[in-house]
Amino acid sequence: MKKIFNPFYLSLVFIAIFTSCRSQKPIATADLDKLSLKTTSVAEKDLMRWSHLDLLRDTVPGMSVDRVYNEIIKNKKGQKVIVGIVDSGVDINHEDLKAAIWTNPNEIAGNGIDDDNNGYIDDVHGWNFLGNVVNEQLEMTRIVKKGPGTPDYEKAKAKLDEELKNIKLEKQQLDFILNAEKSIKTHLNKDVFTLEDVKGIVSNETSVNQAKAILIQILSVTTKEKFDAEIEEYKDYVYGNLNYRLNVEFDGRSIVGDNPNDLKDIKYGNNNVIGPDPKAAKHGTHVAGIVAQMRGNNKGGDGVAQTAEIMVVRAVPNGDEYDKDIALGIRYAADNGAKVINGSFGKYFSQNKEWVIDAIKYAASKDVLVVIAAGNESYDLDVTNKYPNDTYDGSSEYANNVLIVGALSPSYDTKMVADFSNYGKNNVDIFAPGAQIYATTPLNSYEYLEGTSMASPNVAGVAALLRSYYPTLTAVQVKQIIMESGIPLKNTVMLGEEKRKTNFSEASKSGRIINAYNAMLLAKKMAKK
Repeated sequence: MKKIFNPFYLSLVFIAIFTSCRSQKPIATADLDKLSLKTTSVAEKDLMRWSHLDLLRDTVPGMSVDRVYNEIIKNKKGQKVIVGIVDSGVDINHEDLKAAIWTNPNEIAGNGIDDDNNGYIDDVHGWNFLGNVVNEQLEMTRIVKKGPGTPDYEKAKAKLDEELKNIKLEKQQLDFILNAEKSIKTHLNKDVFTLEDVKGIVSNETSVNQAKAILIQILSVTTKEKFDAEIEEYKDYVYGNLNYRLNVEFDGRSIVGDNPNDLKDIKYGNNNVIGPDPKAAKHGTHVAGIVAQMRGNNKGGDGVAQTAEIMVVRAVPNGDEYDKDIALGIRYAADNGAKVINGSFGKYFSQNKEWVIDAIKYAASKDVLVVIAAGNESYDLDVTNKYPNDTYDGSSEYANNVLIVGALSPSYDTKMVADFSNYGKNNVDIFAPGAQIYATTPLNSYEYLEGTSMASPNVAGVAALLRSYYPTLTAVQVKQIIMESGIPLKNTVMLGEEKRKTNFSEASKSGRIINAYNAMLLAKKMAKK
């Protein structure tokens, strides 16, 4: 999944440089007819858990999860539901997650034996299909590396050349900012400085005054501490693209020891589901937290499904995933008891998409719901293929157990669809909260992250709730319930990079935003049939 990096203050710099009813009835459209669009920002205490709030009561497009716990399941006990998190790894020792981590009941930890005969030795909490890999190329880079004659070579080469041109420009921008900061540090003779320090600079040197103007712009909209953190993240992004994601000479796979082009070569990986570097498991840990972090303990945010058990499938590196790892990861989760699988990953080239298609069909045969992030490039997926999906090139869906999820922001206005989110009247199913989501990150920390990567586990969490309290429902029924019980909205929103104004009903197949409260009520009716 493409990394989202667009700090407001950096954009400024770049431009300067380079140019209340409590009865259990469904929330319906009629209830919202007199609801005004929200024009004020969300308070910090609410922002940390806005995805659990209620559109009608709180004027943010949340999922009404709090209402589920307070009004529907308060005195009920649900069954445990295993949720497979196919991602970058999960910090299973996190204070807010460790109680929710799945343990394989048929495996004896540490004895070096495949006790359950599933092909994976000591897979106590899941499996790591990446071994010690952290960084990887993008799929288009791999295609170009294989050379002319490779399927999609010309398309991949053109895209790679475009991305290399863009990242080199971004490096120039990064270097300009870093040089400006260095100039200020040198002039002040200190590494830590404030906006007031910068404003007080008096100099006849053009370079110092130019650096002063840039840093005043930056520190007027953010703190130095936040700037330092985001500039480090930006450096990782830029040099990550230059050094491995877009670098045809990079070889990240060799240390795994398998043949990534041979689906039958399955004896690889290990049981270290965190991965070699806990910090590299940030994405997966955040995704897992959205589903299952503890509720009401005053630590971080709240998880959607307190009965969820997180099965960790490490298959997504810092770069594009291999189709082989994803296909085997989905099969592993399905074979070992997962009833919901979350896939917060994706790419726009795929050399072996049929392997993933077959794995999703296999999950369907095991009654497993697969929830997949729509992607973060502001694309119309009715026009552009994103892998994986449940349909390509306008064909009919090859499986009925898949939900493709777009991302919402906490703004109930024209900006309700997150500006990065992909969309599609036919190829995105539903929208869920995905911007400014607060959840677990490695080493007992918590952060706001955003992306359809965050929207997808919100839906997976709702699916886990449904399968926990109404276990007779099938994966197909759960998909139907989620889509039909969502709140249909017809307000104007902006879609795509061009910020095209259109009716929200055109953004997805359902034209709805997910609502856990409505879903639980509909599930109750359907389970009685």
